[in-house]
Amino acid sequence: MLKQRPFLIETLTAIGLIVAPFILPHLGFAPNTVNRILVWGLFGLGFDILFGFTGLLSFGQSAFYGTGGFVAAYLLTRAGFGSVLGALVIGMIAAAATGYLIGLIALRRTGIYFAMITVAIAEVFYFVEFNPLSDFTGGENGLPGVPTPSFNLGFTTLHFTNGWSLYQFIALCYFIGVVIALRIVRSPVGAIFSAIRDNPLRATAVGHNIHGYKLTAFVIAAAYAGFAGGLLGVLQAFMPPDAFTFDTSGQLVMQTAIGGRATLFGPLVGAAVWLFLQDFLQAAMGLGAAWKLVLGVVFVLLVCFLRGGIVGGLVDLYRWLAGKRAAAEQAPSDQPVTANGPVSLAAHSPPASVPTRAARTSASGPILQATGLTKRYGGLVANSDIDFTVNHGELRGIIGPNGAGKSTFFKMLTCEIAPTSGRITFDGRDITGLGVTHVCQLGLTKSYQVNQLFAGLTVRQNLVIAALAQLRGKFRLDLFRSINSVKGLPEQVDRTLEMVNLTARADTPVSELAYGEKRRLEIGLALATSPSLLLLDEPLAGMSPRERVETVKLLRSIARDRTMIIIDHDMDSLFELVERVTVLQEGRVLLHGTPDEIRTSPAVQEAYLGGVHGEIAA
Repeated sequence: MLKQRPFLIETLTAIGLIVAPFILPHLGFAPNTVNRILVWGLFGLGFDILFGFTGLLSFGQSAFYGTGGFVAAYLLTRAGFGSVLGALVIGMIAAAATGYLIGLIALRRTGIYFAMITVAIAEVFYFVEFNPLSDFTGGENGLPGVPTPSFNLGFTTLHFTNGWSLYQFIALCYFIGVVIALRIVRSPVGAIFSAIRDNPLRATAVGHNIHGYKLTAFVIAAAYAGFAGGLLGVLQAFMPPDAFTFDTSGQLVMQTAIGGRATLFGPLVGAAVWLFLQDFLQAAMGLGAAWKLVLGVVFVLLVCFLRGGIVGGLVDLYRWLAGKRAAAEQAPSDQPVTANGPVSLAAHSPPASVPTRAARTSASGPILQATGLTKRYGGLVANSDIDFTVNHGELRGIIGPNGAGKSTFFKMLTCEIAPTSGRITFDGRDITGLGVTHVCQLGLTKSYQVNQLFAGLTVRQNLVIAALAQLRGKFRLDLFRSINSVKGLPEQVDRTLEMVNLTARADTPVSELAYGEKRRLEIGLALATSPSLLLLDEPLAGMSPRERVETVKLLRSIARDRTMIIIDHDMDSLFELVERVTVLQEGRVLLHGTPDEIRTSPAVQEAYLGGVHGEIAA
């Protein structure tokens, strides 16, 4: 729908803001309440990008709300600055700069530790506002006398004083904020934000600098908070000291949860519910301070029964109704059906090839060399003095009993963990000590033994995330660029879909895929980065016999264009695929050889069977 009507949401938002002054008074909304809702909604736009889209829960947004507000208010009341809009923009820039500096500290930790750091930051800013900087902020008195905006057009002057007059200015600011936020979440950066929220480990592994993108989201949220804080002072003609309080941050979090996160409009709806009920319960019901108790119960009920918030619930309802309608109107499929479901016709045609950075026919000699590779964890030696070389175009298998150190060895090769000693060279370059993001950008990537997918996205969106890393590099701030304008992206995603036989499931959420499909998507994520060396960690694990046969065919087709290293316990299937095999035992290389040599080796039989001789079988 968004592709057919790209400005639908913006148009509906503009219409809603235009008609609001004619409808809301009849529903009991005073103009001051509506203006406050818009200020909180603008505040929440940035927070939703940070929390809803990127998955970073911050309780310190009041620090940036207050910073932007007090900088703007100081300029307008004490520094003699004449432009209200200019002061708001300067306050926003000050808040964004503060957010950048704080983000450098806070984003060094994740999860609950990140959240606790932001709580501490909010408290520090609150203390500073009341004590060392009280001469500038007014301390507990705040900064009174903040003027309202006016614009001289030459032939007339527009004044926005109060009530519905001031609403026009605030509504325009909110609309611009919505337009910018929509552009951000629809951009490549917005797609990567969602990937970080769902699976930061995999976002890193496909080649994105997630720390840089997290910091970007943090600064965006701080900028929105700073501008909203300035609007608060304009709205009230007074910049209150409670802008810095923890209660402000907590209220923002609750409003976003009530309205629905990752919707952009959820914070606005949550603010409307919050402020309307606050006024209604205090004034009409006469509950006084007890209104918080009632509102708390409402919040708990909404979180329990509408986990996606009000807007999220409405979106889910629309999708459910649309799905029922589509199912009712769907014509009978001509696709062959078996007892196991529809047969994909694509499975019978040769899959497309995803380009590699170094095709196997265009290079020769070693592509990967590990020399003296050792990994110790205290007194435990996981790998010891491993020498390992793979040539361009080679298909290498790695086997070994459980506990042989295969997974640790793979993680060292892809730079997920650093070796204690030794050296790794990829395509003539020493990559020892580099990060996993960097080596993925060089063309070395892996699939995981346990699926690492972006579970909240569709199959196509998963592959888009991986392809973006190869097409754009590990970090790029194209915040206002349409994701569809990235050159080569649709073609690369479509080729990967065809290659892993998921074209028919492209727009299916990952949560609805069968296990075998998820394993193919796991391989597809690695393929979408166009690797020249692909490492597959147990790609056949957990599959049914039929799925194994299909996946072996898939791996054989992939291997025509690239160098591959495969770990798997299904040795019959592995020996069909690879040209040479490396056997690990107790963290050391036991043997290199062809599949036939490994199958009949007494040393390998001893390692696997404890001295019971005979050919190795899967």
